[in-house]
Amino acid sequence: MPDAGSSSAAVPLPRGRHKLSTGEVRASQRARLLQAMEELVSELGYAGASVPKVVRRARVSDRTFYSLFADKADCFIAVCEQLGDGLRDLMNQSVAGIAEVDDPFRAFDEGVAQYLELWAARPAASWAYFVELPAVGPRAFESRDGRAALFAESLRHIGIALRGRAGIGGEPTTVEATAAAAVAVELVAREVRARRVDNLRSIHDDLRHVLLLLLLGRSLDVV
Repeated sequence: MPDAGSSSAAVPLPRGRHKLSTGEVRASQRARLLQAMEELVSELGYAGASVPKVVRRARVSDRTFYSLFADKADCFIAVCEQLGDGLRDLMNQSVAGIAEVDDPFRAFDEGVAQYLELWAARPAASWAYFVELPAVGPRAFESRDGRAALFAESLRHIGIALRGRAGIGGEPTTVEATAAAAVAVELVAREVRARRVDNLRSIHDDLRHVLLLLLLGRSLDVV
């Protein structure tokens, strides 16, 4: 499955002289800052994750931080956008899989499982995204709303592909796809807010059922 652009994979630069390019150095520094922000927001909340604490954990300088991000909010929004990009990649793979495999509904089931795993595998990022993001204000909401619209559109394309493979006429409306995206987000958010990230995999069947009702206009049981 996609790693959601995981900042948890950030690797420190080698000690002493090295042959890394400037671009590679900056990419490493940025990844470490995103990882530090993700972890500290989960531990201390957005308000407590100050820039000095972030740079200390990432082991970079203040100057490096401000060469990569305008401010703390910019860094935090980048963490959330990284998650959104991983979700986009996952959805694109799901659309392609449903169109190509022999059993499209099995591919859909696997996509739902991967969606839940994306959040379950990164509890700190899930907490930051679903719980702490409102503290950032309008800038963060604008970014998240844009990615939510892309998520809904991807679900609409999944619905189109499933209907085509199942011989069901029509297409999911934008409203139906938006509702499906909202359900997927809220079911995950509910578990994250309750500190039950480990429980996310268990909601697979409920999420699958509701998504199919919205995207197909009927239950899979009658397809």
